[in-house]
Amino acid sequence: MAGATVDGDGKFHFAIDRGGTFTDLHCTLPDGSEIVSKLLSVDPSNYEDAPTEGIRRILNEYDPNGKKHPRGEAVDTSLIGSIRMGTTVATNALLEREGERMGLVITKGFKDLLQINNQTRSDIFDLTCKAPKVLYEEVVEVDERVMLAEFFDEGKSQATIDLLETQSLEEDVQQNVSSRYYTSKWPKAGVGKRIRGITGEKVIPLCSPDPDAIRNSLQSLADKGIKSLAIVFLHSYVYPEHEILVGDIAKSMNCFTEISLSHEVMSMVKVVPRGFTVSASAYLTPKITEYLAGFTKGFDAGLMNNVRLDFMKSDGGLTPVNDFGGHQAILSGPAGGVVGYAKTSYRPSLGKDGTEITKPLPVIGFDMGGTSTDVSRYDGTLELVFETTTAGVSIQAPQLDIHTVAAGGGSRLFLQNGLFVVGPESAKAHPGPICYRKNGYLAVTDANVVLGRVIPDHFPNIFGPNEDEPLDLAGAREAFQKLKMENAEADGRSVEELAYGFIQVANEAMCRPIRNLTQMRGFDITSHALACFGGAGPQHACAMARALGIKKVFVHRYGGVLSAYGLSMADACVEEQEPAKEVYAVANSGGGFDENIDPSASTREERLEYLAKKARLSLMKQGYSEDYVVIEKYLNMRYQGTDNAIMIKESSSASALPYAEKFVEQYHREFGFELEGRDILIDDFRVRGLVVGKTLQTPAATPQLGSPTPAGKTKAYFENGWEEVSTYNMEDLKPGHTILGPAIIFQSISIIVLEIGCVAAVTSDGDLDIDVAQLHSNDAASVANDGRETEIIEDPVQLSIFAHRFMGIAEQMGRTLARTAISVNIKERLDFSCALFTSDGGLVANAPHIPVHLGAMQSAVRFQVEYWNAEGREGIKEGDVFVSNHPQLAGGSHLPDITVITPIFHEGNIIFFVASRGHHSDIGGVSPGSMPPHSVNLKEEGASIVAFKLVKDGKFQEEGITDILVNQGDVPGTRNLKDNLSDLRAQVAANNSGIRLLHELVHENGLKKVEAYMHFIQHNAEMAVRNMLKKFASAHGTRAHSIDYMDDGTPIELTIEIDPKTGSACFDFEGTGPQILGNLNAPPAVTYSAVIYSLRSLVGQDIPLNQGCLAPIEFKIPSYSLLNPSDDVGVVGGNVLTSQRVVDVVLKAFKACAASQGCMNNLTFGDDRFGYYETIAGGAGAGPTWEGRSGVHTHCTNTRITDPEILERRYPVLLRRFGLRKGSGGNGKHKGGDGVIREIEPLRPLIMSILSERRTLQPYGLNGGEPAMTGKNLLVKKDGVVLNIGAKRSGSLNVGERLVIETPGGGGYGKATD
Repeated sequence: MAGATVDGDGKFHFAIDRGGTFTDLHCTLPDGSEIVSKLLSVDPSNYEDAPTEGIRRILNEYDPNGKKHPRGEAVDTSLIGSIRMGTTVATNALLEREGERMGLVITKGFKDLLQINNQTRSDIFDLTCKAPKVLYEEVVEVDERVMLAEFFDEGKSQATIDLLETQSLEEDVQQNVSSRYYTSKWPKAGVGKRIRGITGEKVIPLCSPDPDAIRNSLQSLADKGIKSLAIVFLHSYVYPEHEILVGDIAKSMNCFTEISLSHEVMSMVKVVPRGFTVSASAYLTPKITEYLAGFTKGFDAGLMNNVRLDFMKSDGGLTPVNDFGGHQAILSGPAGGVVGYAKTSYRPSLGKDGTEITKPLPVIGFDMGGTSTDVSRYDGTLELVFETTTAGVSIQAPQLDIHTVAAGGGSRLFLQNGLFVVGPESAKAHPGPICYRKNGYLAVTDANVVLGRVIPDHFPNIFGPNEDEPLDLAGAREAFQKLKMENAEADGRSVEELAYGFIQVANEAMCRPIRNLTQMRGFDITSHALACFGGAGPQHACAMARALGIKKVFVHRYGGVLSAYGLSMADACVEEQEPAKEVYAVANSGGGFDENIDPSASTREERLEYLAKKARLSLMKQGYSEDYVVIEKYLNMRYQGTDNAIMIKESSSASALPYAEKFVEQYHREFGFELEGRDILIDDFRVRGLVVGKTLQTPAATPQLGSPTPAGKTKAYFENGWEEVSTYNMEDLKPGHTILGPAIIFQSISIIVLEIGCVAAVTSDGDLDIDVAQLHSNDAASVANDGRETEIIEDPVQLSIFAHRFMGIAEQMGRTLARTAISVNIKERLDFSCALFTSDGGLVANAPHIPVHLGAMQSAVRFQVEYWNAEGREGIKEGDVFVSNHPQLAGGSHLPDITVITPIFHEGNIIFFVASRGHHSDIGGVSPGSMPPHSVNLKEEGASIVAFKLVKDGKFQEEGITDILVNQGDVPGTRNLKDNLSDLRAQVAANNSGIRLLHELVHENGLKKVEAYMHFIQHNAEMAVRNMLKKFASAHGTRAHSIDYMDDGTPIELTIEIDPKTGSACFDFEGTGPQILGNLNAPPAVTYSAVIYSLRSLVGQDIPLNQGCLAPIEFKIPSYSLLNPSDDVGVVGGNVLTSQRVVDVVLKAFKACAASQGCMNNLTFGDDRFGYYETIAGGAGAGPTWEGRSGVHTHCTNTRITDPEILERRYPVLLRRFGLRKGSGGNGKHKGGDGVIREIEPLRPLIMSILSERRTLQPYGLNGGEPAMTGKNLLVKKDGVVLNIGAKRSGSLNVGERLVIETPGGGGYGKATD
């Protein structure tokens, strides 16, 4: 086979998308014509395998020789040329955890690494901290270890290194510690041969696997029935020999059907996602093999010998069946649809004479299914990402950049707390929506049926218990009527108005990821076309396009089976990649790069050509001619000192540094600025080998035929109510026909709803190009902006839509900040928050980033408003941006958390504020990281800012902010000014993105309406909290009380008095101890944040997070107490430790759950060259119906922990161990979660500081549950002596010493005997 395309070669060519509910087929017949078909994926009473049955049916009907292909006999493959398949088999197995029984083989000390993951929780308000199950059943820890040599060898003479290389085990290269307090046995750091790894980095194999021990351990797995192995060792991306050794031993045992090695599956740095990826491969590949066995048995022997059988990978390329791994299959199904719309809708516009008049519009793909909706973007090339998370599993492999939202035809409908809620729960295929007649749930499909947008007469009679009845319109109407009668939110609404409200909210839910996909990356959403496919997509596409400002919608004639059609046109693809550590471009003093220096030239060209040769040979082995092979070369590049790399394709630029030119251009477009003075580094070499699939010709110009004759009339509901609309059958339409909406068009496998004013034109290929009418002239914007005073009445549908819009803006601000920041704290650990505020500083929407920031920023915004508007000050002007961090005076939390606040002006008046708060890794003070354990006054903790204009008259005040950060008198200034300035600029950029999006919202809706709904959304949150408090008072009485203690004995006491009629409450902290001579003092803003977090968690439903949550609450906090200290005392620990204890006290008062670890375990280390900060997970408290989760961040924090390989590659430390602290959770009917053990060894002398709590007093159990174990901080000296250094300590840690942090567990709930 020379190329990838076939057309009328006398053979059948099948492209099949096997979905969860339906299997779609596209077939090119022997004469070159095309047909499509659809059948149920599971129908055991009629056939065993849907793709096989689909092929059989087509052969039976179209065999050119008239031969019959009866069911039950092996399918004759003599006329089959190729089969291409996309499948959800792997995805479903992952979602349902039905893969092969699998064991994980990992480096000793990291047994629990994948369970801990990055230590965050997906829903910060979910007290259960739910997490998907891990994929493996058993773990084998292998006594092997590889370390990078760079930091250890730094500054050492060659003679010293030679001596270290010649040492052996007999010369005491083991570090053994065994006492009643601590036991370890680790090979000494730095001892062993230096070996140059794949990237050119030198590595030191400290300990090699013992073959006999390996064999015994693997045999124990096999004896337990484990059939599949995933092997992942630290730094195997650069030195894979240990993985290869263990893999060879496993193969020689003949016990395992699948053995996956992480460096072969994906050779990229970051052991956690690489570990998940190799686990997915081991877990899912056997399921694919099992499916293939079932598929192939339906055919004769010619299938595997004479038929090309390819599968679609997640990256949008085809691969032979024998090379198809489970980790490549996660997006196998959706990928076909992306290829389909990319090849069919990315076309230039044509003039009447057929000439091209505009270049193609970038396209948004909109694939709406039953349970979810996938959106993606195409602008000439498939957009790939290299790390995504599916069902709790991080996959590190090339994948199409597809964003999924839990809103589809089967999404369930609810009225909750005054809001219309769509999903995320799904009615699924069974029992399905109400209209399926299987006692299902009210869903989006029911709304479309009730509104006449889905017409039962145009659906087959496949519903009901016997699958022989039509869709149930009456049942759907009755369900909406019942919902209407049971909920006050529906008062005054007809059934149709209720259903239409849910459609509007569902549309906004699906618009949200489209805005994120475009606006957050700097693209103008209105310059795109919307290509919709999937069974339900065309019913919503026009309305969504109008809401997004998109003017063009494209519906392909095969839109209902576009994934299958895309498969028929897909490219054959081979990916080759290897890690690198190279400098591509050297920064010069002028802000550019030295074009005369190209450090990586020889290595780069050699490695890229090597990978290109591998890719080319692979495709040739598949039967493709070398003449058809296209090679694309890429470098994965990043600025020095940053962590997020960008994959850059080779360009034809004549520049001396073409990759750098493209990198800087893309970086600037996405992030809004460039990083001058930083080298550009190469992290990976990558080659993509392609044999290009079928490419469609630009469609010819069409005659203007006007409007066709309607097939009929029907009634459908639109924004103005019921409309009599014309209906059309797609097969009756001819190229050149145009249809004016409102109208409904029936495709064979889908229904297209044409909204009012939209115009659909039939192309020469029989597709639909739809011009979308924008109706802003009739909406609220024109009324609200013309100066007339009109009352805005709260509407639950609009409230739900605005809730999505406000939160979406805050989320996009957060994504902008994460992308544009420099520091690990903000970019990697995501230690930041972003929010929107009313003109008086009231919180409207705070994206769920870091809980301890939730309520605190409002105080900061209001202080700046009062400060700058005070008499004698210069006021607030357009072009101003404020910065502050003072905890007691300016609404801050602690000094490292710097808040940047920007006013939003409209016609000369302030209408809103936006703000972002980020944790800076160092702002000066007495210790690196600005988290001194023993500070007693604020000055020791770093630079304090009460009020400063960071931007004035539109100009960034670099000199002024530098002076504040650097010159701190007798206390050291910031140790990392460059990162401070870069992160502050990133915060300004995040605020600017919020300003732009809010201005767009005002333009769409009018200022008065936006302001009104800001207040309505606050009121909605207020009522949700009031209702929760009333419910609690009814069940437990109007008074609640609790007390807990800090490790030094300082009490935090809370008495709550609830008014059962109004739901108001007084939170009285009388009895709380006095402020202390230390840094556990917490300013009131921290207490407000802890309470707002607790209340939002107790509500238990998805409500808007804003200041309304605190409106029912009166606070009484004694002055000069721990929670309301004077303005000069130390507070750095109050934000990270006391805040956790306040949450424990609140949740204890409400009898919600046992105490969690009550700490963030703040670790900083560094020297005069760098500073590093991390917080460490612990155990979560158990509750009435759940076990506490282990190894997770709880309550007031949710920051990520740095991947072990990144930690060791960027910093001079060796991570010896990171795992769960078994048994540290409290016992009970429901056990508390376990804490973790983290053991770190410096590779050069460092200052290390630990700031922690719960080292003396145990996290409490509840309702008879037992308390958890306290934490411990241990220093292991060179001679093996173990010292308990207490909860708060700062000091030098020398080479050969180790810091061991054992974090607290969570308390148990209920008596163990209950």
